[in-house]
Order: sequence, then structure tokens, then C-alpha cells
Amino acid sequence: MTYLLGIFQTIGVHTLLGLSAYLLLLTGQLSLAQVGFFAIGAYVSGILTVIFSWNIFAALALGSLMAGFFAFLVGFPALRVKGLMLVVATISFSEIVRLFFFNLSWRVNLNGVEVGPDSTQGFREIRYFAANGWEQVHIVGLIWSVVMLVMLALWWLDQVRAGAVLRAVGTDELAAQSSGINLTMVKVAAMTGGGVIAGIGGGLFAHSTTYVDHHTFVILLATFAVSYPIIGGLRSVMGTLFAVIFIQGFIIEGLRFMGDYRNLIFGLLIILVMNLRPQGLLDGNLMLDMKKLLSRLKKGDKADA
Repeated sequence: MTYLLGIFQTIGVHTLLGLSAYLLLLTGQLSLAQVGFFAIGAYVSGILTVIFSWNIFAALALGSLMAGFFAFLVGFPALRVKGLMLVVATISFSEIVRLFFFNLSWRVNLNGVEVGPDSTQGFREIRYFAANGWEQVHIVGLIWSVVMLVMLALWWLDQVRAGAVLRAVGTDELAAQSSGINLTMVKVAAMTGGGVIAGIGGGLFAHSTTYVDHHTFVILLATFAVSYPIIGGLRSVMGTLFAVIFIQGFIIEGLRFMGDYRNLIFGLLIILVMNLRPQGLLDGNLMLDMKKLLSRLKKGDKADA
């Protein structure tokens, strides 16, 4: 049971990370800065609960807002570039954040025990849940409550004009600008929203694992973040959830006996999806293709009869 709850924790946190990238991908921007915002949320919320004894909800809120603030600052210079240059710029930001926390040492003596970030030794003692009597099932419940709220918010966003604006920018920037849409404002807003989502995911991750360090926030994690909406498709938030369950639940955990060969399967999956289903596995034509396939199979059965 503990093992299954651990998988649910991982899938929930990674879903938040994927949804943060999903929001930005709606505008056609591929960013690898999500892992940097994830790290900011993790460290800020961890410092607040460990050193300042904040309530977990207040700490998560401020951690996510701090991540969103840095996403806002990064959005203006980074989103002036496109394509490969944007990828390079956002990777650089994530590395700057990672190296900052690599060098951060803030140790405080509380009740005879030193706590807080310890540079190369990482940030331990993030034990808010254990110290306050939270069971693992309660932690999973909190994570998935946040996931459901974020998914609901993004679904609602897609039903109103704001969602149409995001998709218009992602489909054709020139046409969107010609219709009076402020491209910079839309892209920065998407970057900021994505930063907030990644930040709260990082805070939940830090408190559920009780330990983070600079090795946690590597480029591979950023690659996972953008791969979820790419593989699942941008038609709806359900595509990202489906991709996280498939990758983390099946490839990473289900194929654990294959060791590092799982990374090859993960890379091959991205290549296949981008070539065979560039709109994602759950794009709008999936059900239509399945109906056509079933129709052909039925016709084949009748012909054989």
C-alpha cells in the first residue's frame, strides 16, 4: 500500500509540473524553465515551514507566488526570443537557480538541532507532515486535491475567452497580433501562471520527500515537464494527466526491471509521437481514427463471412 501511495504522490507532483508546461505550450512556447520554478517553490516553502514554522498551506502559497514572480521577471526577456534560443535561455535560467541553491547555506539552530539548506549537502529536515501527524494517505489526498483544482482551473480557462486567446497566439502569432492581441502580455501571463503551478508542485514535492538538493532539479526533470503535454496533446488537460500516468506509472515504475533502458524507451516514445501523432496521443482526431479502424475491422469480418 505504501508503494502504491508513493506512486500516486509522484504522479500527482509530475502532473503539476506537466500542467505548468502545458499552459505555456498553449502559446506555442517551449520552455525548460519549469524546473527552475519547481526548485524555487520547493526551497521557499521548505524554508518557511522548517525555519519559520509556517503553516503548510501558507508556505505553499508563498512558495508558488515567489515562483510566479520569478517567472514574470523571466518572461519579459526570455519570450522576446523563439525556438532554440528560447530553449537555451530557459535552460540557462534553470541552471542559475540550481547553482544558487547548490551554494545556499542557511543553517538555524532550533531546539538544539541545526536545520535549513546546507549547500552541497542539500536541504533536509523538511518534516512538516510527520511532525504534525499527517499520514501518507493524507499527503496523497492533499497533492491530488491541488492537482484537481489546477486541472479544473485550466479546463475553465479553456472555456472562456482567455483560453481562446492563448490558443490563438499558439496557432498564429501574426494573425493574433493583427486582431489586437498583445503577444507579450499573453506570453508573460502564461509564463507566470506556469511558474505558479510549478512552484506549488515543487513545494508539495519537497514536503512529501522531506529532502531536496541540486541534483533533484536537473534538465531531465525539465524534459519530463515538457514531454507530458507534448505526448498527451494540447487538446485538453486530460492529455497531460494521461501522459504522466503512462510515463511515470508504466515506463518508469512498471519497467523498473529494465534499468537505464527505460530512458531509451522514453526517448523513443517522444520521437514516435512527434512523427506519427504530432498533436499528441489524445488529440481531437484520436476517437475518429479509432472509429475508422473499428469500421474497417467490421467490414473485413463481413467480407470474410
